[in-house]
Amino acid sequence: MKVLIVNKNEIKDAITMLGCIELMEDLFVKLEEGIADNPLRKAMVLPNKNGGLLSMMPGYNSQKNIMGIKTVSVYPENADIGLESHQGTVTLFDSTNGIPLAIMDASQITSIRTAAVSAVATKALANKNSKVLAIIGSGVQAASHIEAMNTILDLDEIRVWSRNKKNVEIFIKNQRKKYSIPFIHAHSISDALENADVVCTTTSSNEPLIFSNHLTRGMHINAVGSSVKNAREFDGNAMKLSKFYVDKIESTLNESGDFLLAKKEGIINDKHIKGTIGEVLINNINGRESKNDITLFKSLGLAIEDISTAFYIYEKYKKNNEGHWIEFC
Repeated sequence: MKVLIVNKNEIKDAITMLGCIELMEDLFVKLEEGIADNPLRKAMVLPNKNGGLLSMMPGYNSQKNIMGIKTVSVYPENADIGLESHQGTVTLFDSTNGIPLAIMDASQITSIRTAAVSAVATKALANKNSKVLAIIGSGVQAASHIEAMNTILDLDEIRVWSRNKKNVEIFIKNQRKKYSIPFIHAHSISDALENADVVCTTTSSNEPLIFSNHLTRGMHINAVGSSVKNAREFDGNAMKLSKFYVDKIESTLNESGDFLLAKKEGIINDKHIKGTIGEVLINNINGRESKNDITLFKSLGLAIEDISTAFYIYEKYKKNNEGHWIEFC
C-alpha cells in the first residue's frame, strides 16, 4: 500500500485559488444535501505561556467515500519568531476500507481553503460593484485573502492595518510585487474600514478590534481570525448591526467567540444567525436584500473543507502519476 506525501510547495502547484473557490462553492451546496459528517473540533490547550494548542478536526464525505482528520497546532506568537501560527497535517483515508491515502501539509491547505471560502461568501453577500478592500492583519491569511478577493473582485484599492506597523510595511512591499492595485498602509482601523466595500479580518486577537462605529452601510465582512469561544475580533454592538451568516450553525453555537460573547452580554441571541452560506447559495434563505445591508460571514473553518481540498489534490496527483508515494505497510 502506497501513501501520497504532499508538502507545501506541491500543494501550491496542485490547486489554484480559482479552482479552490469553485471547489468550496460546490462543497457548500453539497453540505446542504447532507453528504458530509463534520463533528465539532477537539482542542487540547497546552499549559505553557505561549498559548499553544493542538486541534483535531475529523470529517467524512459520503459522496466521495473519503474521511480524514486535520491535526493542527496553533501558536499565536509564532509570528514574532518568523514561524506560521498554524502548522499541522491533513490525513486522508478511504472510507470504504479505512486505508490511508495521503498525508499533506495542513498550513497551505488551510491558507487557500479559508480564503476560498471567504471568496464564496463575498460572491454571495457583497455588493457586486465592490472596489475597496480592507485587510485587518498582515500574516499568511491576510495574503491569501488578498489573492482570493482579487480573484473575484475588480479592486481599485487595498488597505491594510495591523498592530505591528513594521510587519505591515514589509507585507505591503511584498504584495506590491504581485499586484498592480494601489496598497495603502492604514494607520488605524477606522482609516482602514472607512467606506470599505469588503473587509477581511485575519488576526489572532482575543479582544474586540472592530466596533459598531467602524461599520458603514453596504459593507461585507469576512470574519476569519477568531475560532475559539473565548476570543473575538468584533464587539457585541458590531455583531448586532450586521446580518450574520456562518459556515455551520452548530459550530457557531459552540465555538464562535464573536457570537457567544455577544450573546453572553445579552446583545444578540441564537435568532441573530440568519443561516449558513450554503443556504444562501441554494436560495433557502435570503442573503443581501439591500445595497445598504451590513453582512458578516463568520468562518470558523470546517474539516470537510480541508479534506475536500486534500482529496482534490490527491486525485490530481494520482491521475497524472506524479508526487511522492511511499510504501506505508
